[in-house]
Amino acid sequence: MNSTEEAEEAGQRLHTADVLNAKRTLVQLLARAGVHAGDAEHLIGLVEAGALTVAHDELGALARAGQGTAGGLPGAAGPPGVPGLPEGKTEPFVSGWLAGAETITGGLAALAERTLRDTVGAEPGATTPGPRSPVTRMEVERAKVAVLPLYLSFTTDSELDPEVSEQVLTAVLGTMTARRRAGYAGRLTSFASEHRARVLRMYAEYGPGSAIAIHGRYSLLHSPTSIAVLERLVVAPAPLREEWDAAELPPAWLDGLTTAWESAA
Repeated sequence: MNSTEEAEEAGQRLHTADVLNAKRTLVQLLARAGVHAGDAEHLIGLVEAGALTVAHDELGALARAGQGTAGGLPGAAGPPGVPGLPEGKTEPFVSGWLAGAETITGGLAALAERTLRDTVGAEPGATTPGPRSPVTRMEVERAKVAVLPLYLSFTTDSELDPEVSEQVLTAVLGTMTARRRAGYAGRLTSFASEHRARVLRMYAEYGPGSAIAIHGRYSLLHSPTSIAVLERLVVAPAPLREEWDAAELPPAWLDGLTTAWESAA
């Protein structure tokens, strides 16, 4: 490849300046829409960390596929069908290729961790958990975006979405560290998938469209926030009740959700 071709190829890749330009442009556009610069940069940081994590997972899957098909006799052809790995190579080549892939995926994991740490801070250790940071407006907004499609995957929209939805989500998020809030949408999606049949039964019996009145101790099941509260009620009941009481939310809502969940078992 001559110098002209190299320059042309380099021109097709994004330079660091291009990435910074895109980030600054996005921050400015969001600012015009009323999004604080700090909130915008926080979201961008999560997207960057997430992109690195996805790349790590995808490359790791390729490396594992290579390891699964390697291991033949010396001089055997390399494993076919593994993207990026040339066919017909000897076992020493394959071993070196897989070692290189492992090094790259390890580097991506480290970059993803560093980016996430720069965005939300380090996860406190088990021996020194430290106080949980206050829940931010952007964290509540992210939770709203996460809960609605999950809720609608189980039941129809309801006429009731309590005015205290933000208080409910703040109490839910208050049970977690900032690091865990960053990954809450994924955790909530996994919970909903794992317990899908039971959650469906719960909403069918107590949610919108059921014979249960909208108002009363089962009110929460008519709000998208109910799926978020349910996950915490199952996974971290004590911290949830602590945050719930501090927010002075109706205890009957938690009791009603508990009854509905147990009834759907």
